Amino acid sequence: MNVPATLSVIAARPGGPEVLELVRRELPPPGPGEMRVRVHAAGINRPDAMQREGNYNPPPGVTDVLGLELAGEVTELGPDVTRFAPGDRVMALVAGGAYAEEAIVQADVCIRVPDGLSMIEAGGIPETYFTVWSNLFQRAGLKQGETVLLHGGTSGIGVTATLLARAIGARMITTCGSDEKCRASVELGASDSINYKTQDFVKVGRDLTDGKGPDVIVDMVGGSYMQRNLDLIAEDGRIAQIAFQQGSQADLNMGPLLFKRLTLTGSTLRARPIAMKAALTQAVEQQVLPLILEKDARPVIDSVFRLEDVQDAHARLEASAHTGKIILKTAACEEG
Repeated sequence: MNVPATLSVIAARPGGPEVLELVRRELPPPGPGEMRVRVHAAGINRPDAMQREGNYNPPPGVTDVLGLELAGEVTELGPDVTRFAPGDRVMALVAGGAYAEEAIVQADVCIRVPDGLSMIEAGGIPETYFTVWSNLFQRAGLKQGETVLLHGGTSGIGVTATLLARAIGARMITTCGSDEKCRASVELGASDSINYKTQDFVKVGRDLTDGKGPDVIVDMVGGSYMQRNLDLIAEDGRIAQIAFQQGSQADLNMGPLLFKRLTLTGSTLRARPIAMKAALTQAVEQQVLPLILEKDARPVIDSVFRLEDVQDAHARLEASAHTGKIILKTAACEEG
């Protein structure tokens, strides 16, 4: 099949949103276990900005085209793909290449988009829902009736975690950087939200849990937050570290790890072996999709930008003005 080069987004050099450029890239034919997908929507995530800045390079062999999640229509199957057919609507977790009109994806990390879920919504699911399910539920073991504190309540990860925690009957407390964002987080399902710029989240977190502390903490900040998380967490608590926006080094008193009997866990998603991602995909399809469709845990879409307006989309991400997901849409999405 002779397929023309596809419009794609790359970072021409490390820098701010202004370094993002639209280029034409040739796509190889899909190999064993792969599919070609005509992209309708792609979610924007903080790791995309880190890659643009030169701080999060793609794994070896992965395209430099940005984007870690997409939704689109299957147009071509590679060898050994039997679970999908051309014309199927799918959402996919990718290690790169989602900011494009077309992408090559691994069939094992695709989920069929169910009826009633738009391509825009589906484009904002894989990266955040996979990350939250893996870290908050599989690794940190959040259960019904427990309390979780999450830093960054209106981020894509924060909103997703709030929706899923509420869906299983857990209590969510968030931290946010303004009173407005705190109100937005509560409206989305958090029981309480702490303005970390005007309040001490350790003191308020204790007060909100009758001195016990939350059962689980999800942190993407790192740095000085790591000691404060250890001080706040409840006995037998679990801390899930999913990023280090403030840096991965800190002078820590690790005593609480022992006398509180804590579990400290962390993971990244992008560089995991395909077999691990495939297993996570199955878990999300079986356990998370029902929550999305039946328990009001659909992704919250903050804003939608055309692929050509990717600089504006990244500027919104940089400003931290968003609540929920920022989505890029292609011409295919506009065509319906």
